Amino acid sequence: MTAFSAQAWARNADAYEAIRTMPFNAELAAGTLSPARFVHYIVQDAHYLIGFGRALALAAAKAPDPDRIVQFARAAETAIVVERSLHGGFFRDHGIDARTFAQTPLSPACDHYVSSLMATAYGEPYEVVLAALLPCFWIYAEVGTDILSRAASANPYQAWIDTYAGEEFATAVAQMIAATDEAAADASPSLRERMHRAFTRATQLEWMFWDGAYREARWPV
Repeated sequence: MTAFSAQAWARNADAYEAIRTMPFNAELAAGTLSPARFVHYIVQDAHYLIGFGRALALAAAKAPDPDRIVQFARAAETAIVVERSLHGGFFRDHGIDARTFAQTPLSPACDHYVSSLMATAYGEPYEVVLAALLPCFWIYAEVGTDILSRAASANPYQAWIDTYAGEEFATAVAQMIAATDEAAADASPSLRERMHRAFTRATQLEWMFWDGAYREARWPV
């Protein structure tokens, strides 16, 4: 049987292409993305990483063996500590202090994505939780690598590009793909289909997150 990850990526190839070519990522690669749009993005992404870290911790709690418990517990730590250090540098550059961050509400797309992940992490079995978490890892790595290949020189967002196109992140992505394929290997056809639905929804929410950042979307009322 074809690995779950290969099937899931093929099913969502058009969605990935839409993400790769969307205005936010095109302008980020060119170095022309407006500071206001990037600030909106990094503030929302920092909020998102808190929810993502919690979902990873719940995946660790549901993991069937010690190695996977350690993997997801460490990934949760990375989401909260290591990746937020990247945001911290941008926060300092743009004058965003802790109070400003705390008082900025989650955007509609961020709120939807975090709520979806948390509902899945609490209410779904381990296999489906991993399928919902995988797109954030995998799509960021693919987007980072693609942007690196076409990034303008002296790009103001080079630190972001280097993080997601780097070897350390690529290793984490490969480990996540392997864990998800391992979980899917013995899944029933119906459970595997639930995994596909979770992967697709998370992919759609990745697009919505970047689109919302580009539009600087806020709650209309």
